Amino acid sequence: MPQVLDPGKARTIDEFIAELRLLKAWAGNPSITEITRRIHRDWQRAGRPRGEWPARSTVGNCFQVGRRRPNSDLLLAVVQALVGPDEAILSTWRQSLRAVLGEAEAAARVSAYDRLPAGLSAFVGRTDLVARAKLLLASDQDVPTLALEGMPGVGKTSLALHIAHRLLAEEHTGAPVLFANLRGSAPQGPPANPAAVLETFLRLLGTTGDRIPYDLNTRAALYRQLLAGTGALIVLDDAADAEQLRPLLPGIPGCRTVITSRRALSGLGDTARLPVRPLDADDSVELLRATAGADRIAPDITAVHEIADLLGHLPLALSVIGRHMRDHPAWALGDYYREPLISLALEDGVRTALSASDARLPTGARRLLRLLALHPMQETDAATAAALLGEPPAAAEHHLAVLTAAHLAERTAPGRYRLHPLIHAYAEERICIDEPATRIRQALGRLLEHGRSRDAAIQLETRTLRGFRLPMPRQHSETDAGARLSKHSRAGRVLAA
Repeated sequence: MPQVLDPGKARTIDEFIAELRLLKAWAGNPSITEITRRIHRDWQRAGRPRGEWPARSTVGNCFQVGRRRPNSDLLLAVVQALVGPDEAILSTWRQSLRAVLGEAEAAARVSAYDRLPAGLSAFVGRTDLVARAKLLLASDQDVPTLALEGMPGVGKTSLALHIAHRLLAEEHTGAPVLFANLRGSAPQGPPANPAAVLETFLRLLGTTGDRIPYDLNTRAALYRQLLAGTGALIVLDDAADAEQLRPLLPGIPGCRTVITSRRALSGLGDTARLPVRPLDADDSVELLRATAGADRIAPDITAVHEIADLLGHLPLALSVIGRHMRDHPAWALGDYYREPLISLALEDGVRTALSASDARLPTGARRLLRLLALHPMQETDAATAAALLGEPPAAAEHHLAVLTAAHLAERTAPGRYRLHPLIHAYAEERICIDEPATRIRQALGRLLEHGRSRDAAIQLETRTLRGFRLPMPRQHSETDAGARLSKHSRAGRVLAA
């Protein structure tokens, strides 16, 4: 069988059916009538009653994409009709189909409700952002839709729920409320299937199961029909992308929608997009006070500000450290210096949040994220990224754009980018796991050749060698990048002393 016929490549039922079409072509492209005849023959031999034998049209549907509830028994019968009784081949297709249907089943599991969840954590600050959001969601807008976008752990869900609770408390209209977790960045499992979300929404809006359409577009049309004139408030949390969102947007005047996503959501028409950034310094201290307790942080506010700075004012990390302060009274505020502070924040939630976004990156962007750990925590550009990667600047610009769209890098000015301190720390962890020392040395050599000043090179090499302990080649000349790296590292240690 040709290499192209690999059902194990399929991740969705549509991809499985695409492989099935290739199998049909490989088998000589028999007609649907012939395939149906073979299935009838096989099922007759197996003793299956005639009432179970599929019609020709049913067999033909096995080759159509867009199916939501495929008949796995019939699909495998089609495979057998095409390849014969070869159990090894049948086993491969059976395993692939089980994996695909498992993904489909996981995507069909949704968390959707006709009420808002309670606030997830202490909420502080964001006064200007809340005011702007409420203005954008004002009921006199045609189709008020607001997307809150930002990096993992920045507090998008807390902000969305705070805004939604405020709107409901101020209006007292009794309008329908719908909430769904779309699992766009869930650490495990696929994002929620919009057809499954619509099915749950329709049930919550009073539609009985026998009246829920099978087709996604028909479900979306009924959903919008039921929402017309209701002034409903819909919160769609953790969206994967615009494709997942489109069927779920009411598009009805007066119905307000609040979306959160870790990705830049372009292509959603008139949707207003608000970036959610880390807290400012005073709000960071207030969040630590709310989680750790006022008495806990009172002895040294200066140290508290330094802690917030080291955490990059990320709400998730601040909450983690605040709880640690509350639960570990023996720790003085001065004990939270950079190394334990960053480790504690990563260990208790931040690493999980970042790795979920990291896992969805294409290969080139993931590699660049790790290599940026070799660059000090300051602004970088496409030329520097290209030097680290050993690729043309255009490729580096593309990878940086991908990281920016995933909110794993921040565009600070035209052509300039920066990593959040905790993303930088995460990249430092991953680089020695995912990149061999030889590649790391090569990247450092290219970076030095890129034209760093001697002082910057000393700073870069010193922190890099201290952090990564790269093994040096046994033989090298003074002109070799490894030798220069070792020499500058020694000089850096003298200067640091």
